[in-house]
Amino acid sequence: MLEVVSVSLGSVSRDTDQVVQILGRDVHVRRVGVGGDLGRARELISELDGKVDAFGLGGIDLYVAVRGRRYYFRQALELARAAKRTPVVCGAGLKDSLERLTVRALEHEFDIASKRVLMVSAVDRFGMADELYQRARSVLFGDLIFALGLPFPIRTIGSLERVAHTLMPVIARVPFKWLYPVGEVQEKAPDTEKFARYYAEADVIAGDWHFIRRYAPKDMAGKVLLTNTTTPADLEFLRQRGVRTLITTTPRFNGRSIGTNLLEASLVAIEGAPGELTSERYAELISTAGIEPAVADLTAATEAGVSDAKIMPT
Repeated sequence: MLEVVSVSLGSVSRDTDQVVQILGRDVHVRRVGVGGDLGRARELISELDGKVDAFGLGGIDLYVAVRGRRYYFRQALELARAAKRTPVVCGAGLKDSLERLTVRALEHEFDIASKRVLMVSAVDRFGMADELYQRARSVLFGDLIFALGLPFPIRTIGSLERVAHTLMPVIARVPFKWLYPVGEVQEKAPDTEKFARYYAEADVIAGDWHFIRRYAPKDMAGKVLLTNTTTPADLEFLRQRGVRTLITTTPRFNGRSIGTNLLEASLVAIEGAPGELTSERYAELISTAGIEPAVADLTAATEAGVSDAKIMPT
């Protein structure tokens, strides 16, 4: 059986340990949260190096890719270097293929052309941002607002690219916790008023789950969310706010969608590759496995609207 471990800077409360079937292979997937402790994350990777088939980095990106340019985060590279034998990925390689395909698959079912989209963070998932910008009625990119606390919405993909190319060489060197909620900060009660107006103006809220949750207003009635890793507790959180539909780009296993980093690590392990695969190969594997976005109807009173994935060769 293949062994894949996500070492995450996130809270331990979101850990998982299960065996899933992907492309006909049994894969033992684990998420181990270290509560923002970079030293513990480095130790864990070093301890498991050579004993597992692939690592995923959670709660931190190795890099972001914007129109072909990659910007590597200093602290993430330090973590990855703790592995001498086992490949390390963060989900960024898979995202560009998977999330572009997700938006295309949902375009007509959710009438994206008529929708106003708030994408809380776009630089870290440029493929999704690019596809939404091409298809939606309007898109507000909130990177400066949600990551840096600056009151400057970005409204064109060209502006997003210019901001990224200007700021990322500097931003990639600062402590990651300055940019993104890590550890127990992820469990704090949301600041429901700070950015409520941006949520209110949008039909679809897209992007990283922890950014979405961090500023989620009390009233999100009728909204559609397009995001990634969510647990049963997250679904209940959204139901209480009146969210209509939750779409995750990764499939659900045992009631939760797995992180993109864990899914990418699983594919790398299945391929027996020394590291990240090409975009073309990810697209082929997505197609072969029949990986599709998971859509949950949150207006249902129970979990009945949420289906677990069966990721098998088609």
